[in-house]
Amino acid sequence: MTRIAQSTIQELHERLDAVAVVGDYVRLEQRGGRYVGLCPFHHEKTPSFMVNPDAKLYHCFGCGKGGTVLNFVMEMDKLNFPETVELLAKRFAIPIVYEGGYQRGAESHNDKRVSEITELYSRVAKSFHYFLMERPEGRAALRYLASRKLSQEMLEKFRLGYAPAERRWLFSFLVKKGYSEEFLTGSRLFAEKYPRTSFFSKRLIFPIADRYGKTIAFGGRLLPGETGPKYLNSPESDFYKKGQTLFAIDIALAQIRQSKAVYVAEGYMDVIALHQAGVSNAVAPLGTAFTDEQAKLLRRWAERVNFVFDTDEAGQRALEKAVITCRKNDLACAVVMNMANMKDPADILKEAGEEALRNAVQNPVPDLDYLLLRYKKLFDVSNSEGKTKAVSALFPYLETLDSEVARDATLSRIAEAFNSDRDAIRVDFDRKPAPRQARPVLQKARPITMDAELYLLIAVALNQRLFPEFRAQVSLNDLESSAAKDLFIALEECLMSDEFGIDDFLPRIESDEVRNFFVAQAVLTQFFAKPEQLIADGVREIKRRCLKKQREKLIVELHIAKNQVETPNLYEDILAKKKYIDDELQRI
Repeated sequence: MTRIAQSTIQELHERLDAVAVVGDYVRLEQRGGRYVGLCPFHHEKTPSFMVNPDAKLYHCFGCGKGGTVLNFVMEMDKLNFPETVELLAKRFAIPIVYEGGYQRGAESHNDKRVSEITELYSRVAKSFHYFLMERPEGRAALRYLASRKLSQEMLEKFRLGYAPAERRWLFSFLVKKGYSEEFLTGSRLFAEKYPRTSFFSKRLIFPIADRYGKTIAFGGRLLPGETGPKYLNSPESDFYKKGQTLFAIDIALAQIRQSKAVYVAEGYMDVIALHQAGVSNAVAPLGTAFTDEQAKLLRRWAERVNFVFDTDEAGQRALEKAVITCRKNDLACAVVMNMANMKDPADILKEAGEEALRNAVQNPVPDLDYLLLRYKKLFDVSNSEGKTKAVSALFPYLETLDSEVARDATLSRIAEAFNSDRDAIRVDFDRKPAPRQARPVLQKARPITMDAELYLLIAVALNQRLFPEFRAQVSLNDLESSAAKDLFIALEECLMSDEFGIDDFLPRIESDEVRNFFVAQAVLTQFFAKPEQLIADGVREIKRRCLKKQREKLIVELHIAKNQVETPNLYEDILAKKKYIDDELQRI
């Protein structure tokens, strides 16, 4: 089906009555500026489900479910996104406009358009590759790739490229090649509001292909020293869904079929490093968690998944979830743990070379062995409380085992690993809350606490029209809160793709915990009271804090410079800088 135009989705979001829509499924009562009711996603007697009609968001403080009203209808009626938009647009008498002017039922035209778009993407990939390999603009990117020890063969194999800084160059180039301005405007290579401005600039480019080798999207990585989101992917489309696509699947598929196994790493550079080391059945998710759709896709050709995730805590948490996703989808899996004391495959290639990387991934351990080792380190199993937590963390894994024989054997392994009674573990497992699918993730995430920065960024996100002015005064580096940074990056991506609106913003929040926290806070009403003043006050506070930090640093430098006779003017220069900051602080 042809993609629904962004203008239709935006109009729907603006005109949609959140209380009326959710009220068709849940009996709501007004309490202040919010509406509350019994959650339809879990059994409860006391209402913990809330709807904010201004933000058009819902959240249950009992089970944690939340999101936009469109998400709510999709969940309740088991519809996909286009079906939900069409359903609600009809209800609120909003005419549906499709990209390119195509109407419902024009699938054959859409197929032709998709073919034309992927052919265009292939040509653009060649142009980016030419900039990387032949043009002066690409030399910094080439030097970076050389520093990562990537070979010429890999640059060619993965068609790596570079998007130049001039953001209008690509549009002019393609027009000269015979593409119409109307066609390019709908290609998703350019900003919607500024159709001659390229989506990617000053970035290392990774072409993304489907399993047939058709180029369907691009990933862009900042070079060291540049500012902005580290990675950007093309906007999603009819033929490109991040959660249903795997980077390098076209290159790796032949070896996956032959070996019946696949290595799944976290990022583009890790996958390329693995291929360079001879592990040619390696792929990666595209900036998302490993999804059910990706697992089902791999299950067509592979019997086992070997995960090669980052060794930092974020990577290990993602790995726990990925193991469960594999098992739920009837895929055996193992984990590479011999990472040569380095973070990821790309680092091993850079620091130790191809042979070291090849050796590091040779003997992955079974997923259960990995989880047992992980929880022995994560919890203090020398006492009963820690032992209980460690054993309970393995219950989601047990739930994925359909065979009673396999479950029985796993229970015995768990009992042996934690020196516990097997029957007692079985009793605890059988007593856990139902339904099993509703259990939380393997371990409790560190709770996010509200601070001034996070409060400020939530206010900005709920008043996105104010973000351009906000970002002109505050940069990502000015923020200290990691959760606030996540929101800033998501807003930046929305701005770059000209897709403002809560339905575009939420999927761009990288962390599930931050996304859920945002939705939970957004159902409250205080963020809509005088947002301009709230944000202006917040900006002043951030500036004040940054200036104070600079002032403290200069005071230290003054003490040092006072005794340096070889640079007599240094003291006066630093003093002048301090005076300027003192004046700025006084002004603020």
